[in-house]
Amino acid sequence: MPESVSVIIPTYNRIHTLGRALDSVFSQSRLPDEICVVDDGSTDGTAAWIKQRFPAVTTLAQENRGVSSARNRGVEATSGRWIAFLDSDDEWLPDKLEKQLQALRDNPQYQLVHTEEIWIRNGVRVNQMDKHRKQGGEIFEKCLPMCAISPSSVLLDRELLLAAGGFDEDLPACEDYDLWLKICSRNPVLYLEQALIKKYGGHEDQLSRKHWGMDRFRVQALINILQSGLLSVGHYQAAQAMLVEKSNILKTGAEKRGNGKRAEYYQQLIEQHS
Repeated sequence: MPESVSVIIPTYNRIHTLGRALDSVFSQSRLPDEICVVDDGSTDGTAAWIKQRFPAVTTLAQENRGVSSARNRGVEATSGRWIAFLDSDDEWLPDKLEKQLQALRDNPQYQLVHTEEIWIRNGVRVNQMDKHRKQGGEIFEKCLPMCAISPSSVLLDRELLLAAGGFDEDLPACEDYDLWLKICSRNPVLYLEQALIKKYGGHEDQLSRKHWGMDRFRVQALINILQSGLLSVGHYQAAQAMLVEKSNILKTGAEKRGNGKRAEYYQQLIEQHS
C-alpha cells in the first residue's frame, strides 16, 4: 500500500503513560496499518500489560539498549511506507495521521512532515519559547542549536530514514538531533502549523534529566555530520561555528568543575574548527 503507516513506540517502565499514548493512536481518524511497541527492558510488566489491554499491538521485547536501539528495531520489524514515531509519554490528537497524509498527498516532493505541538509541564500547559519555534523548508541551520523536530510529531518516508542510517545507537541522548541534521542537510521538510501532538514534560525519567550537559551529545553529532561528507560549504561552515560555540560553553563548564582533561578536549575541538 503506497500510504501504509507503521507506528513505532519505544518504551521503558512507562505503563503509567503508555496507555494514554496507545489510546491516542487507536483514536486516530485514520488508523495506522500496524502498531509496534518496543519494550526496551522494562521491569514493570509492560509486555504482559500490552498483551492484555491492547492485543492488536505487536510487542517486541529487548534488553535495555536505549531509545535509539528500540526505534531502530521497530523500523526493522515493520513494513509501512510511512513511519510515525510516538514517545510513550506523549499523545497524538485524533486527526494527526489523517492531516499529515493529506499534506503529503498535496506536496509529494516532501518525504517528511512534522507539526506544531502543545507542551504540558507538570500537568500545566506552557508556552514555547521563540527558540523552540518549529519551521518547514530548508531548515538545516535551524537544526544546529537544538532539536528542531519532535520525534512524536514526525511522519516520514521509510526510504528517507534508512538512507540516513536510522538513529545513532552510540548516542545516549540527542539521537533525534543527530538524525535531523543528517536528513535536513539534504532534504527540505514539510511543516503543519496546527498543533497535532501533546508533549508531556517535567517527569523524572526524561532523558534530559538523566543526562547532564546535553550539549555533549550535540557536539558529538556535529562532529559526525562534519565528517559525513554530506554538507555543502555553507552548511559545513555553519555546523563548524556551532561546534565551536557549544565547545566553548562546555569547556567553561568543565573548567568550573575542575575537569581539566575534559576542558582540554573541548579546547582541542575549538582549535581544530576555528
